[in-house]
Amino acid sequence: QVQLVESGGGLVQAGGSLKISCVASGRTFSSYAMGWFRQAPGKEREFVARISVGGRTRYADFVKGRFTISRDNAKNTVFLQMNSLKPEDTAVYCCAADDIMTVDVPYDYWGQGTQLTVSS
Repeated sequence: QVQLVESGGGLVQAGGSLKISCVASGRTFSSYAMGWFRQAPGKEREFVARISVGGRTRYADFVKGRFTISRDNAKNTVFLQMNSLKPEDTAVYCCAADDIMTVDVPYDYWGQGTQLTVSS
């Protein structure tokens, strides 16, 4: 099984920026599409961004160019650069790995998440 560990969350003022990371265990990281999700208190988990095995990206509409997902396969790490942060971005941000061999399951592994709090 793959373990995902997020880091880099914290308290940020509105309008500020933060870059969070997710490190995956194992030697098959390059075979995973990776995604970022977030969940705010009292709300359901929502999709934020995805990066494919080949590096293609997709974002939720509410990102509106503010967030950028990237990956470093040599470090088994996926990043989420978050700019122009808003209080409504406050949530626990989780990364997830999509094993391309499991075509019926979008994401096979999930991290525990890292907390982002954006103050007004």
